[in-house]
Amino acid sequence: MTTALSRLRAARRAPGTDPEGPEALEVVTCAPSVLFARALGDPGLRLRAVTRQGGTIALPVARWLGPPTEAEDEALAGVEGPALDIGCGPGRHVAALHRRGVLAVGVELATDAARLARSRGALVIEGSVFSPLPGEGTWRSAILLDGNIGIGGRPRTLLRRVRSLLAPEGHALVELDPPGVPATQHEVRLEAGDQLSAWFPWATIGADAVEGVAEGAGMAVSALWERERRWFARLAPA
Repeated sequence: MTTALSRLRAARRAPGTDPEGPEALEVVTCAPSVLFARALGDPGLRLRAVTRQGGTIALPVARWLGPPTEAEDEALAGVEGPALDIGCGPGRHVAALHRRGVLAVGVELATDAARLARSRGALVIEGSVFSPLPGEGTWRSAILLDGNIGIGGRPRTLLRRVRSLLAPEGHALVELDPPGVPATQHEVRLEAGDQLSAWFPWATIGADAVEGVAEGAGMAVSALWERERRWFARLAPA
């Protein structure tokens, strides 16, 4: 796949090419939420996240646009309403909970993704989880699936925020990386075809590292399981 980034690297290597010339500046940069929404609206765009160190983080857009998987359905079975799906994207989990009769609301920063979620019948608050939200301290469940534990790049900070949103008897459903992946902060950008987003903070955390991170946020791991090669945890206020 030829991308603006790869062309830039090639230009810097090519004889007689000025690496600081106009060709080197032909990199389309936009907000991550904008490129994320574009990828949701165009299945032909292959979206991925690239770290500063050159690593990649898989972004399964086709799965996000489809119905919940069996593993997700099983995980959602333990969700009680009212539930808050943080970083809900196209809203498949919120819509699935509605079909079960569970009151659920999504929080989504990308305008077009929020619009898509609403078209599926999901209730969505457009904005950041770190902004004031309705019902703080009363939510029975918070959902952080599809890697959304990485939002903001600081899992402890995010989980502290989640704890403040939950009722005392509430819990958070969190998806994790496999065991062996350390809790790591990254700077990443989204890439889709010739389009690149600005850099933003993200984080990854393995299933065997979640206990310490949760403890630092005033939460405890009440359940941990693997299904379809994906890892999930249930966290409760300590």
